[in-house]
Amino acid sequence: MLLPTVSPTPGAAVRRTRKSPLSALLARLAALVALVVLGALCPSAAQAAEAPGTQAAGLHISNGRLVEGNGNDFVMRGVNHAHTWYPNELGSLADIKAQGANTVRVVLADGHRWTANTASDVADVIAQCKANRLICVLEVHDTTGYGEDSAAGTLDQAADYWIGLKSVLAGQENYIVINIGNEPWGNTDPAGWTAPTIAAIQKLRNAGFEHTIMVDAPNWGQDWQQVMRTNAQSVYAADTTGNLIFSIHMYSVFDTAAEITDYLNAFVSAKLPILIGEFGGPADQWGDPDEDTMMATAEQLDIGYLAWSWSGNTDPILDLVLNFDPAQMTSWGQRIFNGANGIAQTAKEATVFGGGSSDTQAPTAPGAPTASAVTATSANLSWTASTDNVGVAGYDVVRVSGGTETKVAASTANSVTVTGLTANTAYSFAVYARDAAGNRSARSATVSVTTADTPAGSCSVGYRVVGEWQGGFQGEIALRNTGTSAVSGWKLAFTFANGQTVSTMWGGTAAQSGGSVTVTPASYTHTIPAGGSVTVGFIGSKGATNTAPTAFTLNGAACVNG
Repeated sequence: MLLPTVSPTPGAAVRRTRKSPLSALLARLAALVALVVLGALCPSAAQAAEAPGTQAAGLHISNGRLVEGNGNDFVMRGVNHAHTWYPNELGSLADIKAQGANTVRVVLADGHRWTANTASDVADVIAQCKANRLICVLEVHDTTGYGEDSAAGTLDQAADYWIGLKSVLAGQENYIVINIGNEPWGNTDPAGWTAPTIAAIQKLRNAGFEHTIMVDAPNWGQDWQQVMRTNAQSVYAADTTGNLIFSIHMYSVFDTAAEITDYLNAFVSAKLPILIGEFGGPADQWGDPDEDTMMATAEQLDIGYLAWSWSGNTDPILDLVLNFDPAQMTSWGQRIFNGANGIAQTAKEATVFGGGSSDTQAPTAPGAPTASAVTATSANLSWTASTDNVGVAGYDVVRVSGGTETKVAASTANSVTVTGLTANTAYSFAVYARDAAGNRSARSATVSVTTADTPAGSCSVGYRVVGEWQGGFQGEIALRNTGTSAVSGWKLAFTFANGQTVSTMWGGTAAQSGGSVTVTPASYTHTIPAGGSVTVGFIGSKGATNTAPTAFTLNGAACVNG
């Protein structure tokens, strides 16, 4: 996840140091030895992590799983929201709910590194979560990277902050989970994580907290040295209530399916509660996380996931929507909300809000949508509202292609702007209505929409040679969207004049026929916001002459060169 350098603007990415093969092997051997010893000394503990004490009346752990006060299984499906840096964006909770989420993890500060969120502010956060029918995970962010980041606070300080908020947290056990501290240890001596974690848990329990408590892993949350995995049983046993859940953050350390499935299955097999408390998908300088396996495995094991993050990152690569605007959903957002094993497909509202109620009557079908303000990459759709015996909670807009439907947008009103479309392409859209109990209407009639061509002059391209050597060179292409709407799923075309060829590319994928080159985006460059830009780099081969291309087109329309 991304951290702010100066509040409220988030800044440089936290350090996600990759493991070396040797250190990873040694860590796994250590974890194996620990489990073997645990099994020999205490076979019953090795087999299952049972709650050692009386369970809370609200959200609690039962047989290794998070359940509600009524015993109903609850699987978190939601996102992170950077509230402490953007205190005026709490209205985003309604937008997050409209996309189908059942949980939001809210960033707070205890005053060690960032200005502390007051008791009244936290009470308002909880009230807004409840009003939007979202389970709320509250976390202190000041602990991030302790031991490696000198600015970070301690878990003990975070525990004191929670105790100071007890008056607004008590009685909310049905609705909130307390995440003691975000990523509370860096890569320096991560073994030091265990004792302070136990102490913070016990401090909260001794203060009378009955809430489910969440603890993050060391190694900036990614536990690549297996400290949390090795010590999870002893940490869990230290909680007298048994209402403790572990949180692993999955970024570029988790770039293979084997790493992801091995880690999550180890906890589930031991009946140790776990969820993916943060994760990213777009590739970065540390690697390319395997978000598809993360989401598929979470669904297979029925465990929660909370994607990072709704909006507000300095580098918007991990923004689910740009500028806190749900109409500007990014490709990362589309993946999380509407992709395979995504939130819209898998989230179920907590029964404390009425999910699973006796209401079985579906809303009436919405009216056929009509399209307006169609651009090269977006279209506004509106329709006649549905009716329901209790009340319509929202609408889901789907793209229809033959017998296949793909959810592309959600709204609590009877209109929405669908973004991320490809220029000069025909689409067919329809709408479903849903109520608070999860009943869904019949599908509306469809509307056909053909997007416009990308207007000429809405892009500019900067091409430069970074370095040359005999027979080869490195090039860079900066593609800027000078239009007024985002461009998604783009195709850039240009021609080499001297027989140059592209051999390796990052930021996009090149296809070449003779001198003609077309470039399509990588996942993390898929969308170019209005006024924004993306950069593509490549290694190429050349002869004696290496003249730069002079003409570029974006989706078939000419771009300004320079």
